[in-house]
Amino acid sequence: MLRVRAKMEWFKTVILPQEAALRGRLRRILPTTHELDDMVAEVMTRAYATENWENVTTGRAYLFTIARNLVIDTARRNKVVSFETIADLELLGGENNIEAQLHAREALRQVETIVESLPTQCRRVFILRRIHEKSMLEIAEEMSLSVSTVEKHLAKAIAIVMRAWAEREETDFERAGVGTRFKLREQGRDRSGSRAPAGQA
Repeated sequence: MLRVRAKMEWFKTVILPQEAALRGRLRRILPTTHELDDMVAEVMTRAYATENWENVTTGRAYLFTIARNLVIDTARRNKVVSFETIADLELLGGENNIEAQLHAREALRQVETIVESLPTQCRRVFILRRIHEKSMLEIAEEMSLSVSTVEKHLAKAIAIVMRAWAEREETDFERAGVGTRFKLREQGRDRSGSRAPAGQA
């Protein structure tokens, strides 16, 4: 009886105060109010049902972890795992700040663009392996290919993605460098006063 009371007190003080934060985060991911209510209810139920509740001291992170796993399970069951789904899962990263999450979403969108440009077979292998997390044998059977062929397609896809990503980063770096040099040049001009008079340049 005492243990039941202790668990109820834990639930009221550690878990329940975080329900609003959980609902707010899931609202950005789930398309309908009905699905949102169902998901919140399921997360809270699983949180209360945990056996090692005494070890849970951060209700927010714990609820977000449960929700993240539920979203993953649902997406895999419905076979709708996508880059957008993965980006949405970053919103359930617990204590990460929103700026970092938005940056992660943008990076995933860029990767999605790169993947969409892959040759058909390479793209399909890459998505089945990296997104759906299927084994090489499962992919080979699904695509009616040998395992070695699947491995070659995956290696080619990874090489293309990594090369394209490196090129994007290099472009972004160069743009940032140009901006920095311009700012430094302007700052140097400000420190030295006005421009040199005409005829002394």
